[in-house]
Amino acid sequence: MTTRIEIPTLHTARLELRAFRADDLEDWAAIMADPEVRRFGASKDHSREASWAMMERSLGQWALRGYGMFAFTTEGRLAGWAGILHPLDWPELELAYALAPAFWGKGLASEAVEAARDWAFATIRPRRLASFIAPANQHSIRVAERVGAVKEGLIELRGSKSEHWVHYPQGRGPVV
Repeated sequence: MTTRIEIPTLHTARLELRAFRADDLEDWAAIMADPEVRRFGASKDHSREASWAMMERSLGQWALRGYGMFAFTTEGRLAGWAGILHPLDWPELELAYALAPAFWGKGLASEAVEAARDWAFATIRPRRLASFIAPANQHSIRVAERVGAVKEGLIELRGSKSEHWVHYPQGRGPVV
């Protein structure tokens, strides 16, 4: 018996959002080892092995839940990830994202987040999505604001306080 998972590939004007591949490891490990990226990341382990494990978890979530994180590329280079995280201890689906500093300031994170958000609302149809952002992470907060997320307050996850941002379909706000 063979189990197959289907992970869609999404395209925007400048990005391809797709499944992680084994040949992403070196670029992904470099992104995760960057001090600016890991400053606000949940994992303090930034080894190649930890990066590989993140890629495996991403693919495993697709297999177990039917949604997950997309690796995204621009001009053939791995730039980051965006998609839906849902660890067992999370209170709701998280629209999560990370972008390599070499690509900051170009609107790529917002473009990736919008593509992943719109795919999630069209495909898995949640009422809303959350982004849990460290209060000092101004880059991520600006992305959340740009894509229309609404700050709902603070939340504690795994011993850390995060701002709780909420996304609605196409950034339109809560459906009443």
